[in-house]
Amino acid sequence: MHGYKYLFKNIGLLTISQFGTKFLAFFLVPLYTSVLSTAEYGSFDLFATTINLLVPIVTLNISDAVLLFALDENESSSDVLSIGLKYTIIGFVISIIFLGLNSVSNLFPPINKYWFYFPFLFALTVLNQLFSGFGRGIDKVKETAIGGVICSASMIGCNLLFLLGFKWKLHGYFLANIIALSLQIVYMFISCRLWKYIDISINKGLEKEMKNYSVPLIANNVGWWVNNSSDRYVVTWMCGVSANGIYSVGYKIPSILNMFQSIFSQAWTMSAVKDFDSDDSKGFFSKMYGVYNCGMVLICSVIVITSKLLAHMLYAKDFFIAWQYVPFLTIAIVFGSLAGFLGGIFAAAKDSKLFGKSTIVSAISNIVLNIILVYFIGPLGAAIATLIAYFLVWYIRLEHVRKHINIKINLKRDMCSYLLLILQGIILFILENNVFLLYLIEFFLFVVIVLLYYRDLMVTSIQILNRYKHR
Repeated sequence: MHGYKYLFKNIGLLTISQFGTKFLAFFLVPLYTSVLSTAEYGSFDLFATTINLLVPIVTLNISDAVLLFALDENESSSDVLSIGLKYTIIGFVISIIFLGLNSVSNLFPPINKYWFYFPFLFALTVLNQLFSGFGRGIDKVKETAIGGVICSASMIGCNLLFLLGFKWKLHGYFLANIIALSLQIVYMFISCRLWKYIDISINKGLEKEMKNYSVPLIANNVGWWVNNSSDRYVVTWMCGVSANGIYSVGYKIPSILNMFQSIFSQAWTMSAVKDFDSDDSKGFFSKMYGVYNCGMVLICSVIVITSKLLAHMLYAKDFFIAWQYVPFLTIAIVFGSLAGFLGGIFAAAKDSKLFGKSTIVSAISNIVLNIILVYFIGPLGAAIATLIAYFLVWYIRLEHVRKHINIKINLKRDMCSYLLLILQGIILFILENNVFLLYLIEFFLFVVIVLLYYRDLMVTSIQILNRYKHR
């Protein structure tokens, strides 16, 4: 019972945070697509994507180790944060060197064009990850959630002021991100009293342990970056920066599902570490996987069905065509989220090597498929390549997870539901001009998916009602 309470408490708190940072920002998509050009939006996307690639490499992915070791009651929290800050500083110095090299090579043109913002966004991104991970690790989840709300509220306010009021366009978008992240970091530092955990001396033994855990995860994070972001570079190189701007906006509707995934994933990793049981004697891991899978599939189905309707509301002008990428990117998130669930188990067992192996295999597949499919069918090929790559990383982890835990999964039923999701996406293209028949079939397929999970839904509903009655 403690495991469920701890998990759901953190889900509730992180929902507040993610609602701010993800869901409210989702409703700003019409503003971005009406004020920024496809080329401007594509430039910022490449800028942010490049930072997300550099962070785990130059900091040795230390933020993941900070979260895990801060959760460990046998370790000193001061030592954990101090080691995290050490590698944050080292990473920032390396990022400045990268900025100088890029000014000569011009490998990433958007960074050269807006180079002034790079040091600020890089440093703020690293500190935000570090403080958020450490805050969750020392059970300051409420403070982390409030920090997320502050970030989102200031982001929205600044964007409205800078884009609509001052009409600063992309420069205003950069400044809004910088201000919002800064306020979140300052709040986290003060509310969690992080200065109390900073120590000049470094515990060399703990530092070695944290590096042994975090370094193998570099491959995992780079692999996820490839899966999440390499498609943007391939689309840019083969189709142009404007095409990437449209493709990047295509991710905004799937971000609804990604929001649920992100909330659960953060809370789940903490629960997996605290309640790890290799025999799963209480069925905690198996039940949570079943509920999570069911929820993600059903939400995904609804998003796929309504993707064109949402695109009409959210995507202005030339961005509307981005609806084509939504179904496959949304289904990809289902597999990514399930892979993340299994990743929580590997994290609990401190088996970081398989993280890298599984993700690198899918990343290589993603790059190869991206180049081939984008060449033949354009940006839509990138969405399909991402879906296949996410499926691979989930399947590989599923095959190996049983060496750590006895988890029970109804694979045949789940595979049927995944095929139905893909069919829903394909039908959107086939029956594009026959709206009545399109939504009739889509609704029928949704009902079939619900029936596949009917037993799970009923059991979960009864359990929730029983707990509500006994409160």
